[in-house]
Amino acid sequence: METSKEQNCVAAPEILLPAEGTDMTAWAVIACDQHTSDEEYWNALDAFVGERPSTLRLMLPEIWLEKADCEERIRAIAAAMERYRAGGMFRKLPRGYILVERKTESSPLRTGIVLSVDLEAYSYEKKSDALVRATEATILERIPPRLKIREAASLEFPHVMLLYDDPQDTVLGPYKADASLKTLYDFDLNMGGGHIRGKFIPDDGAVAAAFQKLAAGGLLFMVGDGNHSLATAKAAWEKIKAGLTQEEQKTHPARFALCEAVNIYDEGIRFEAIHRLVKGVDPQRFAAGLRPGGAGKAGLYVRGARTDFAVAEEVPAAVDGVDRYIASYIAEYGGSVDYIHGEGALAQLTAGHADYVGIALPKMKKADLFQAVKTGGSLPRKTFSMGESEEKRYYLEGKEIRL
Repeated sequence: METSKEQNCVAAPEILLPAEGTDMTAWAVIACDQHTSDEEYWNALDAFVGERPSTLRLMLPEIWLEKADCEERIRAIAAAMERYRAGGMFRKLPRGYILVERKTESSPLRTGIVLSVDLEAYSYEKKSDALVRATEATILERIPPRLKIREAASLEFPHVMLLYDDPQDTVLGPYKADASLKTLYDFDLNMGGGHIRGKFIPDDGAVAAAFQKLAAGGLLFMVGDGNHSLATAKAAWEKIKAGLTQEEQKTHPARFALCEAVNIYDEGIRFEAIHRLVKGVDPQRFAAGLRPGGAGKAGLYVRGARTDFAVAEEVPAAVDGVDRYIASYIAEYGGSVDYIHGEGALAQLTAGHADYVGIALPKMKKADLFQAVKTGGSLPRKTFSMGESEEKRYYLEGKEIRL
């Protein structure tokens, strides 16, 4: 069952928000794939949240994926969801959308819309003509541990951000100055995440119609953040739909994934590089073999100090060349790689560990993204990030995925 180009892959969800009176600053927490080498961040967040209701109890930070108690943590997530549901923790909104305004110290105001996207219209294949496509290569080995979490869950709380190409601002333009929209939340995010405000847009068909016009070109959304989470949702849906009739498949809640969509031309969308941190290596040996070459420039960090070296001028090619070298080095000499947001964090991490090296990569221009994917397919994994780590999406809104 595929969603054709004539169909609309956007749906108005029944969004779950925490009950009135909930401490929203404790409730919303940053995406699980952030601070993957920084246990102090997650320990500090855990201490801040304490016993207050929080999406921290409904997700698994990726830093804990390889820990011995991972299975226990997954069970605790499912139990917390049911405990929150039984305790009246959630209120369900009428079908509609949420206009999200996010401001951080790093960027101008970013405006997006929370919606549901039809997973039948999404593909993470490198070459695809789907309406919703991955911007980067999907590592299939990353799906199974995330699938365990989703299969045990009855609710989803997304950090997926979709990008769409709307230079005339036809989708959100009419709503940005609409004073009649009801404010649903308005608060400061924890851990330096800035401020967020959400307003309800009732479903009258206008949002879906505006997106359908944009879809006429055959590519509506590209996954800017959270591709592996969306790929996991797709894998879970494929397993669920196998046991459903065609009629049941049309409306099953797991078919539709909650996401935030943002116009790539929005002033708050900034592309930043995602840097590489290679652990457990001999820095001199690593540096000696690092010769990608080209007209571009990247930086090698050893003990907190940067040395420039040449890479390909086109950012995807530069990323691919560096990644290939890292993979070959690890295959021969051992080590592991992590992905770091912010060059300052990269410098700090290498300064504190003699067996760490960092590679600071160049950043891609956002105006190049749609055409690059249309012509060449998905980019190398972790080619770009939408802003710095603290600007990433926080878990806040939810949706049922089980009947």
